[in-house]
Amino acid sequence: MLDLPQKFDFNGQSVAWGVMGDGDPLVLVHGTPFSSQVWRRIAPLLARRWKVYFFDLLGYGQSEKRDQQNVSLGVQNGLLAALIREWGLTEPEVLCHDFGGATTLRGYYINGLRYRKLTLINPVAVTPLGSPFFRHVGKHEEAFAKLPAYAHEALCRAYIQNGAFNPLDEEALDIYATPWRGSQGQPAFYRQIAQFDKKYIVEIEDRYGPMDCPVRLIWGERDDWIPIAQGHKLAEKLTAGALTTVPNSGHLVQEDAPEAIVAAMFE
Repeated sequence: MLDLPQKFDFNGQSVAWGVMGDGDPLVLVHGTPFSSQVWRRIAPLLARRWKVYFFDLLGYGQSEKRDQQNVSLGVQNGLLAALIREWGLTEPEVLCHDFGGATTLRGYYINGLRYRKLTLINPVAVTPLGSPFFRHVGKHEEAFAKLPAYAHEALCRAYIQNGAFNPLDEEALDIYATPWRGSQGQPAFYRQIAQFDKKYIVEIEDRYGPMDCPVRLIWGERDDWIPIAQGHKLAEKLTAGALTTVPNSGHLVQEDAPEAIVAAMFE
């Protein structure tokens, strides 16, 4: 497990973060419905070369969860920009996944953040987006938030497993499900789904083009959440079509093939 002993105040809300290693800065940005723990097996290896910063997005993991909280993509890029300022970084390398990809791209195009190098893993970045489940939760968030704990637990674990191509072990399922348990965690799980809005992608999608830093795009070939066709569509805009594909891996490449991520970063 990664240790996140530090707390950052973001607009009166507590954000958990940690750091390890020494060297040039590398910022890790997780996606939904996960936490910084997706990097728990990867960060220690990267820390041999980089000073690795990791954190839990607002409303995720060990960061604060509260009623009526805004945890949409519309605020997460502001959090990323604030943290990078807090850490005193100017052009860090960034490794991101899923909603973390959208957060990082929004940070670039909206907040003026600049990166030394950007590696995106199965990012949420191009339309169309949103599964039938997302739309259904959006219409019935309160009902889902009030499910019996056993029903929520089963749904949450099934949803998390669906992100991976290979079966997740009990340790991984428990790590990812734990933040979504209890009186604060359960409603927070459905809150972050209900607040998904493609307008935050549409807002930047027309701006995509060659960036002023090296960009690498990695995609699990068996991603049932965001088909690889979306990866090729994004690659045409950001990397002149270059796309590193990972066989026998779903959306959660960190579990299906963590070695592919480590190899790409050390190349």
